Amino acid sequence: MAAKQAEDATNDVSYEKQDGGLMLRIRKFKPKDVFTWQLAKTLSMGQGLAGLICGTAVSSQYLATHFHVNTPMLQSVLNYGLLFATYTTMLLCRTGDGNILQILKSRWWKYLLLGLVDVEANYTVVKAYQYTTLTSVQLLDCFVIPVLMILSCWVLKMRYRPVHYASVCACLLGVGAMVGADLLAGRDQGSTSNILLGDGLVLLSAALYAVSNICQEYTVKNRSRVEFLGMVGLFGTIISTIQMVILERQEVATIQWSWQVGLLFSAYALCMYCLYSFMPIVMRLSSATSVNLSLLTADLFSLFCGIFLFKYNFSGLYLVSLVVILIGFITFNAVPTTTDSTDSSSSSSPICEEGFYVNPAANQNDITKQEVAVRISTEEEEEEERRASGPSQFLRGGRDDEDVVAVGHSTKM
Repeated sequence: MAAKQAEDATNDVSYEKQDGGLMLRIRKFKPKDVFTWQLAKTLSMGQGLAGLICGTAVSSQYLATHFHVNTPMLQSVLNYGLLFATYTTMLLCRTGDGNILQILKSRWWKYLLLGLVDVEANYTVVKAYQYTTLTSVQLLDCFVIPVLMILSCWVLKMRYRPVHYASVCACLLGVGAMVGADLLAGRDQGSTSNILLGDGLVLLSAALYAVSNICQEYTVKNRSRVEFLGMVGLFGTIISTIQMVILERQEVATIQWSWQVGLLFSAYALCMYCLYSFMPIVMRLSSATSVNLSLLTADLFSLFCGIFLFKYNFSGLYLVSLVVILIGFITFNAVPTTTDSTDSSSSSSPICEEGFYVNPAANQNDITKQEVAVRISTEEEEEEERRASGPSQFLRGGRDDEDVVAVGHSTKM
């Protein structure tokens, strides 16, 4: 009986400590420590990326509905061609280890696989619309987020907290509200010829996007943004051109060209080019998972544009979905993620943003020089103080200095 009472008393004390700790955290909470300038910058840039995806969706919708043009590979060729013309050319102009020839010699096959993954991720999600409904695509496309979190823990050694999982669940609830609004508005568009195949293509596209984004985050944070975009532009142009010639040569030949069609193709290519160019910048500020959470609002922006351009029906659930997704995104970025220090330090590459190597030995020499300078200045100050204190103290201090120098010399040897 006494032991049970002691155990109950111990539990009561632990509960009181937990309550006190929670109240202490609430009292110490400062909004300015959470809602920082970097969070605002990440949020605004993420929504800018979502706006660019909205631009690609609207231009593709116009091409499909008004001009009966369905050529996803041709549109991809234009995007990769712009990346090739800009960033691959920059790699050609570089010297040293950042030159394109040096990159191709050491890791050409890695970027070949990355380019193949990126091209097929874009193609399979467009192909899925021919077999399944818009609702299935919107729901299953969220599969990219859990795959990203798993790959981040495995490849990048990232560790998430419970608040991150809760934030992801909130964002997915927002997507569910958006899909529910689509069903109520009667916008369950798309084909139902082979739903199983279409859903499988969406899941495959989500997995490929996750692999591509993880590779992008690793390359951007450990090597350089220009290297990633230049190599993706090179191999993406080659792969998408070959695939377009094989799969879409008849569709491309039957296009009725006009200035409107050319303008829509240009708008799509420009939006995709800006999306590929700015996404690495946002990933450097946050992570691939955070970027994909911000992109969940792209479908909502497309719906808002469709209300004015394609006469879609408006639903209040769209606004609820937008608010829930933004709250989840802000919560996810307000709490920083952690990484394993041992693995991250060993896996990080000593290459700066511009693609040049950093010399660790030079940094160590600079640190050693600074330590020697500080030690000499400290000894000079002590010697001046001893001189000011008197002759006897100065003589006694000289012996101490000799001892210090001797000890330092033996330690160094």
